[in-house]
Amino acid sequence: MSDVNKAWPTEIRLAKDRRTLTVAFDSGETFDLPAERLRVLSPSAEVQGHSPEQRQTVPGKRNVEVLQVEPVGNYAVRLTFDDMHNTGIFSWDYLLKLGREGDSLFAEYESELEAKGLSRDPVT
Repeated sequence: MSDVNKAWPTEIRLAKDRRTLTVAFDSGETFDLPAERLRVLSPSAEVQGHSPEQRQTVPGKRNVEVLQVEPVGNYAVRLTFDDMHNTGIFSWDYLLKLGREGDSLFAEYESELEAKGLSRDPVT
């Protein structure tokens, strides 16, 4: 029996509007991951820091788009966003986690925004 926490992507597709990345796994699960969620929960050091205390809450990314999806070896993809953020390496395990736990992780992000007086909307 395979480990349910390990899954291999069978398809990665960027929507035409560049706002959703669909990832299908060999576990039978398919997730539509919004670009905003991918951007604000990026695994990059710029967002996550090098410790939990350094993690950044990134505001104003409601309308962000993914410009490019590039393979990194056989274990991940690098996403380039229209704000030119491209330092996050999204491993298959992390994409699976964002699919399975994304709603609760995004709810935590929204709570952090509110606590810091920040908004999902870009500053105009």
